[in-house]
Amino acid sequence: MLSTTNGTRLLVTAAAHSERVLVASLLNLEALIAAVRADGTDELAILCAGVRGELCLDDAYVAGRIAELLDGDYTDSATAAIRLARSFASAEDGLSVSQSARNLINADLAEDISYCARESILPVVPRLVGAVGTGVEVNL
Repeated sequence: MLSTTNGTRLLVTAAAHSERVLVASLLNLEALIAAVRADGTDELAILCAGVRGELCLDDAYVAGRIAELLDGDYTDSATAAIRLARSFASAEDGLSVSQSARNLINADLAEDISYCARESILPVVPRLVGAVGTGVEVNL
């Protein structure tokens, strides 16, 4: 079992509003894009967990990378995320400017930033199975 401070809350909310919920990161970027394209859906919501209701730059960076690779008619939020992502020379640069990165550095976990900045090293896309109490079940 895994619980996060903000990601779990987002998945619980997404489960209440969507039939299909996929869990994304830079680590599974190509697999995610392939899964979304295989679904053939015309509408997609890319949700960011944030922290305590606040925008997180690392989430917005990843959302921008996803939106850019999917192409389509963008909302203003998607356009902003894409522009944000394009403003950084690398994924590590995009993640490193966030409060989340500063929290990791303060916890002596700076190596997690470069790990999370790696793109498409995981061939799986976790999918939400359903709500379980105050959490959710996610399977590969």
